[in-house]
Amino acid sequence: MNREDMLSQPVALPDGVDYDEYIIGTYVVTGPAGLPMAKVAPFLAVEQSTGTWVAVPGETPEVRRQHVAKVIGVYELPDYEFGLPAGLQERSWFVQMAFPLVNIGSQIPMMLTAVVGNISMAGQIKLVDVRFPRKYVAGFKGPKFGIDGIRKLLGVKKRPLLNNMVKPCTGYPLEVGAELFKLAAMGGCDIIKDDELIADASFNSMAGRVKRYMQIEKQVYEKTGEHTLYSVNVSDSVPKVFENARRAVELGANAIMLNYVAVGLTVLQALAEDPKINVPILAHMDVAGALYMSPLHGISSHLVLGKLPRLAGADIVVIPAPYGKAPVISDKFETMARNLTYPLYQLKPTWPMASGGITPTMVPKVMQVLGNDIVIGSGGGIHAHPQGPVAGGKAFRQAIDATMKGISLEEYAKTHKELAAIVNLWGDPFKKGV
Repeated sequence: MNREDMLSQPVALPDGVDYDEYIIGTYVVTGPAGLPMAKVAPFLAVEQSTGTWVAVPGETPEVRRQHVAKVIGVYELPDYEFGLPAGLQERSWFVQMAFPLVNIGSQIPMMLTAVVGNISMAGQIKLVDVRFPRKYVAGFKGPKFGIDGIRKLLGVKKRPLLNNMVKPCTGYPLEVGAELFKLAAMGGCDIIKDDELIADASFNSMAGRVKRYMQIEKQVYEKTGEHTLYSVNVSDSVPKVFENARRAVELGANAIMLNYVAVGLTVLQALAEDPKINVPILAHMDVAGALYMSPLHGISSHLVLGKLPRLAGADIVVIPAPYGKAPVISDKFETMARNLTYPLYQLKPTWPMASGGITPTMVPKVMQVLGNDIVIGSGGGIHAHPQGPVAGGKAFRQAIDATMKGISLEEYAKTHKELAAIVNLWGDPFKKGV
């Protein structure tokens, strides 16, 4: 086989492709012991690029040289060299495929179609990472504000931010929500967001909430000297989601929220790149579990909740923390946050928002693991405080202050009654084995 023939094949060495011209997908594949993965993988590469299950006349060597995806690695775990063990029923492989950037361009839908399209239905295949070349990411603007921009908006230089989700989740009238917003803001919440289950509801309109909550935000600022971002949920069908976002900004909203998996990453990108939407965007994680929860199928959580929403322009992404009610392991939680914050070409870092049953007693652990560039999200942990939501917010702020000063919560609680009430009520979850 000459070199020209080799270039038209759906296989290559890892060193034989130009990483500036290919997107690299990494997969975990599990199958029966007799599956010849080294021979099957090239068929998957062809399926996701130039061809189909049978040779077609238009798939010429010239077309393949420019456009075929290439398998650049098939690595079995464990790495059997001298034959398979007797009785082995199942095997697992890491498979890497390189997809020509020329097939895709700098956009998300065709990237996902290539990297995890039909093969998402081909068996036990899970996409565990995607490596993007610089020229692909250069086509995206990413977060407008990111970590530094939101710190500047709020005037908070170093500490973690505190977010409250208005609870109950839905079903309440504007008057109830306005009172809850006021109490949470008075308690020191830097950000207050709608729950993902309420948007432009018939019983509580988006426009009504923006107008009333932003009036309250100004009143609270005059009393406390601290601003509050209200992240209003603009999620809806297209094109109403864009109408909602622009209307919210026109009415004075200083942030918006999007159920980005439900409405689509391209909607998030369009909002982030719209010059009229000149406020931070909080991206909510609902529906994401349908993509990442299976260990054998789908797309890994650090892509769904990390790299992809950051690429699309989210300033804050809600991620499940392993310390509350979310079924996620610590390693995955940390990897999600890393994909949001570590250097990624020209993209600004995105705030990870630890969420899911978070209480003030979990604050030291969250900060120990992720540092100060995080948003701590709590709904019930604030609204269910025995002294009310103002005390709930204060308890969180006290827990943050104590941790930044290197003082234990038990010690700090001796002189801070709001924190003391929570320490006495819920105690230290990590002493209980959480």
